[in-house]
Amino acid sequence: MKVLYAIQGTGNGHLSRAQEIVPMFNKYVDTTVLVSGNQSQIQSNFDVNYQKTGLTFLSGKTGKIDLLRTVFKSHPIDFFNEIRTFPIKQFDLVITDFEPVSAWSALMHGVPCIEMSHQAAVIHPNAPKSESRNRIGEYILNHYCPAKEKIGFHFDQYGENIHTPVIRKNIRSIDAKNLGHYTVYLPAFHDEVLLHFLNQFPVKWEVFSKFTKVKTTHGNVDFHPIDNETFTQSFANCEGVLCGAGFELPAEAMFLQKKLLVIPMKGQYEQHCNAVAAKNMGATMIEGLNLLHHRTINLWLSQGTSIQVNYLDQTEQIVQQTLEDFERKNRLSNAPRLSDEKTVFEKLAVLKYLF
Repeated sequence: MKVLYAIQGTGNGHLSRAQEIVPMFNKYVDTTVLVSGNQSQIQSNFDVNYQKTGLTFLSGKTGKIDLLRTVFKSHPIDFFNEIRTFPIKQFDLVITDFEPVSAWSALMHGVPCIEMSHQAAVIHPNAPKSESRNRIGEYILNHYCPAKEKIGFHFDQYGENIHTPVIRKNIRSIDAKNLGHYTVYLPAFHDEVLLHFLNQFPVKWEVFSKFTKVKTTHGNVDFHPIDNETFTQSFANCEGVLCGAGFELPAEAMFLQKKLLVIPMKGQYEQHCNAVAAKNMGATMIEGLNLLHHRTINLWLSQGTSIQVNYLDQTEQIVQQTLEDFERKNRLSNAPRLSDEKTVFEKLAVLKYLF
């Protein structure tokens, strides 16, 4: 069987999860990897066979999506051409981690496609949602990646086909300690914004930043360039983690029983839902880096407690079950087929909200 595993390259979480999932698929089937977008700062431990432009949201420097840069950096014509011309028919099955080129191409050409992602869990009716509804955000989460079947990962098992997080083996095996410092990963904030805010709190902060090229120290705040080995050591030995409300890093922080403070990116509906879910698990949530949240942060530093979870390693079991279920089904009868390209591009109208 030939499987295409497609990864959304926006941020590090999708590629981090793929470090565990791709080798498992390789163990059982002939696996080809596609990555679209180029916003990740980590290196994969597997070969990437196709690199596509796809669609990417770009963050600014003050904790929110930079809509202007997102629009100017988007290439809708290229994206549509990638969908039309990708050789999708050579694959028996597409597994997409919220990657749109593969999912739309599979829909166009009638190739079976399964979404295996965190986003598939966020849209589940039982999963925690932000109190502030964002209809465009909900619409994008539901239609950005049009796969018929969905397998989700979340902080808890909120429903059928939702699994607990995929924790990397090096995190599972690491000797975690508490050396008293706090590890910070907030890529949507510039270093100057972080320094101005963090140096008001008398603890040691170790910040990992995409804006930093060499390590620098400013009082009680260290800035490090993003490096997987250095970050992992800081993360494993910290007292607490201050990060965005993504999924993989908060999940790993919970697994290592660290104190956790999350800040959802403004305008990013998925992160606001994640923040609610993390808060339900015992994390602390604030809306931004401003004076309104000083008391909350001080309480978190002095009284915050670690989160107690036990995320079992189910990755191989999930991959095996996915392949076995697929092989039991009649692929041709279940694969969505459209009569012509016009119908597909009418469905692609949902993407107008991104430009």
